[in-house]
Amino acid sequence: MNAAPPLAGKVAIVTGAGKNIGRTIALALAEDGADVVVNGRSDTALLEGVAGEIEALGRRALPVLADVSNEDQVKALVAKAVDHFGGIDIVISNAGLRRQTPLVDMDFAEWREIMSVALDGAFLLARHTVPEMIKRGGGRFVGLSGVSHHAGVPNRVHVNASKAGLEGLIHGMAGELGEYGITANAIAPGAIDTARGVSAGAMPAALALDGIPLGRLGMPDEIAAAVRYLVGPGGGYVTGQTIHVNGGKVVS
Repeated sequence: MNAAPPLAGKVAIVTGAGKNIGRTIALALAEDGADVVVNGRSDTALLEGVAGEIEALGRRALPVLADVSNEDQVKALVAKAVDHFGGIDIVISNAGLRRQTPLVDMDFAEWREIMSVALDGAFLLARHTVPEMIKRGGGRFVGLSGVSHHAGVPNRVHVNASKAGLEGLIHGMAGELGEYGITANAIAPGAIDTARGVSAGAMPAALALDGIPLGRLGMPDEIAAAVRYLVGPGGGYVTGQTIHVNGGKVVS
């Protein structure tokens, strides 16, 4: 008799799930038995494509357009997830923006744009999904951080600040939500082999291969593997941590 997959009966929300790391995480959670809400903010076709891949694995999927920096849209996202699947057990806060601009050239609008997605978005997701996790008797929250603020990468003070703030949010959540059976952790990817958007620019020189002890880029499925551990049965006693997956670029 085959054992049930580790996430059977669980419902996950993955933001920024249309491509790259987010898509890989969504598919990995589905492979482990979860039903998945596939979120992005602008490309319906991409989300529907990922949802189709999840359904091909035998799991249920719900594509939902929502801007995580907009509280009304986050509320609607959570309501759709609960109405469709009955609850929420796992939240992967992956949505984020990358820009490369020197501090002296950066205007406040650009600063706020970056902060509003990676940090404000994670807060809004937590604020509106945690009550649903409490109803289910527990849950897992994972925020996707990054290597830049640990390595002091230049021209990214806004990205660095947003990810440092995200880790602070995660650490505070861990201390506050443990009594409800909810874990909260961050994963900090290094230089990963993904398709970079035009606005992200070229990969910063500070993250070049010659500075990575393993001598290669990471792969999206290596980030997904860390997520699988944290949200699976083996990660139940891990909370308040930042898990580095960076090939040795930053040693913590």
